Amino acid sequence: MERSPKPKGGRLTKNPRVPQPQSGGFLLEIGTEELPWQMIGPATNQLAQSLDALLTNQRISHGRVRSFATPRRLAVLVEAVKPRQAPARQEFLGPPKNVGFTAEGKPTPAALGFAKAQGVKVSDLEVRQTPKGAYLCAVKQEEGQPTVKVLGDHLPHVIRNLSFPKGMRWNSTGFRFARPIRWLVALYGTKVVDVSVADVHSGNRSWGHRAAASKRSKRGGVEVRSPEAYVASLERAGVVVDQNKRRAMLQAQLKGLARSLKGRIYTPNQEELLEQAVFSVEWPHAICGRFHSKYLALPQEVLITAMKEHQGFFSLVDQEGRLLPHFIAATNRKLPDMSLIRKGNERVLTARLADAQYFYNEDRKVKLSDWVNRLHGVIFHQKVGSLYQKTERMISLAAAIAQATGFSGVKEVCQRAALLSKGDLTTGMVGEFPMLQGIMGGEYAKHDGEPEAVCLALGEYYLPRTPDDALPQTPVGKLLSLTDRLDTLVAFFRAGILPSGSEDPFGLRRHAFGMIRILIEGRLALNLVNVIKEADSYLENQGVVGARVSNVEEARESGDAPKPLLEFIADRLRYHGRTVHSFRDDVMDAVLAGRNEEEFDVLDLFYRMQAVQAITSQEDFDPLMVGFKRAYRIVEKEQWNSNTVNPELFEHPTEEVLSQAVDKCRGLVPPLIVKREYAQALKALIALKPSIDAFFDGVLINSPVQAVRANRLSLLYRVDELFSALADFSRIQIQGS
Repeated sequence: MERSPKPKGGRLTKNPRVPQPQSGGFLLEIGTEELPWQMIGPATNQLAQSLDALLTNQRISHGRVRSFATPRRLAVLVEAVKPRQAPARQEFLGPPKNVGFTAEGKPTPAALGFAKAQGVKVSDLEVRQTPKGAYLCAVKQEEGQPTVKVLGDHLPHVIRNLSFPKGMRWNSTGFRFARPIRWLVALYGTKVVDVSVADVHSGNRSWGHRAAASKRSKRGGVEVRSPEAYVASLERAGVVVDQNKRRAMLQAQLKGLARSLKGRIYTPNQEELLEQAVFSVEWPHAICGRFHSKYLALPQEVLITAMKEHQGFFSLVDQEGRLLPHFIAATNRKLPDMSLIRKGNERVLTARLADAQYFYNEDRKVKLSDWVNRLHGVIFHQKVGSLYQKTERMISLAAAIAQATGFSGVKEVCQRAALLSKGDLTTGMVGEFPMLQGIMGGEYAKHDGEPEAVCLALGEYYLPRTPDDALPQTPVGKLLSLTDRLDTLVAFFRAGILPSGSEDPFGLRRHAFGMIRILIEGRLALNLVNVIKEADSYLENQGVVGARVSNVEEARESGDAPKPLLEFIADRLRYHGRTVHSFRDDVMDAVLAGRNEEEFDVLDLFYRMQAVQAITSQEDFDPLMVGFKRAYRIVEKEQWNSNTVNPELFEHPTEEVLSQAVDKCRGLVPPLIVKREYAQALKALIALKPSIDAFFDGVLINSPVQAVRANRLSLLYRVDELFSALADFSRIQIQGS
């Protein structure tokens, strides 16, 4: 790994004519070896947030916080930082006044001890009135420390606390960072803030572009005279430190090059490639290359993947979306003659495309159905068997899911797609380009003459790959995606392999979230309780070991069960509701807690959450909940479970009124629930509010006459039944209470 020259001295050249500012900017730059581009954006944001929080928590007033980053540096510039902390006034309550002083006003040992412990004189103790009476109070005035000292004390902790997916150690200090730290710049105004991390000491010298910087700056670095001069100083040394400026430069260059070729940039992966390019160069310059048009005979996805995954090249398409035999690459500098770099990129890409063409031709010599037999030797996971065993389970499960979701007409097509679904994993193309799994299955199935529905399903059933990715569009694609994800979830839960904390190596959260999106956005009704049990039985028949458990914690130790998996899926449903639809947590908890234990229909639960969420904003909802919860608590306390009501035992008109209102709701609500018209059902329940309020105002539930008391409890039980058919409304939090 190439090392930057070690800064010489690291101290600011003093200029006696420059006055010390009353407030000034602060700059922190962490210079490193080249960082992986994926880590740079998150690390820069984390550094900016940490510095902002540090200054705020340390009572140092400051202005705007700006972050900068290149492959070799993470930097934050804070404007208008005050030179000292703001003073702090702290008050500490001591013993009651009547305990600390006698009636004559003399201090007792309690007051003396409190004053000594707080480091103040007894005569300086003040009296504070509290809800519990008068108490002695010690008041301390803390003078603010200089900003330079505060930063010097805390900056090492800020740098050490930066987290990365992977870290490394490079010297005897044992310090871990994404890549070795080579220099530090820490400036407050024109003054160096003394910081030392991993044997690297701060100064006012940064380093410019490895190749484009002047010979002088290559030898001695770039002197940064002040935070305000930082950006301009680095630009003179060949580094555009502002990532937003680099992005704008690249966007303009991409647009211009694409227009010159009468094409446009392929958009689905443009943002990701742009992010990669921005954090891979320090002075961006885009160049255009070409490849032989014979490679356009390959599937378009193969070419795009080869350019993106291995080289980070932008693909170009014409106005009809057809791929052009050109690409655009981002380089780290502009030379008078870019032909050598262009030809080098073209040679590398040509080699990749030649490999792809070879694999494509060789793979098609064998039918996709024959590739499936090779899955016997591919282990899905040592605890859940081979990919061939997974394929066998998917064939059966796909039929069950198609039947359960009302798509029995495509059951055989789903089974055929399930049979072929993993075949392409053993092909040469997918071995070389793993991102093409599924896509190549669809291409090879088309070549073999498989039904169009099968080909389309194979090409899309891995969707969504990310939380915001597109979903499968065909019915068979949706069902096959559900089948694959559900089998994976059940298999790993049966084996006791669950996510923990931030660790999820098998992407089970992603699988569950994708399944929830397909069910909700695809409007698919499916009782997961039944299909999970069925999927579990297939694993049991294959001899996959697992023990029945009742909760997630036990599942970590001993294996499978529908309940812990349903808890896991419910948690992902809550996350979906919270982040995508802004559902209240108590609304989601109420719906989930109120479901029938033998049913878990994600789409139905979503509709209920949507309806309850909508009605919570109505003016009458919170008052209705007050009355309902009163009824619920009474029924719960009495453990009452009878709904037999005798009108002849009514003693007060409000009993008759409530009974009639309840009977009307009992005729309206159940049919509306069956039709999933939950908003109308809730509207009918809200109409009960006046009757419930009047009932509680008019009667005493605990009547001395036992039969009357029982009759009133049964009437309340009927109210509880109506509400419980929709959700467990006892979990709803009344806003403002």
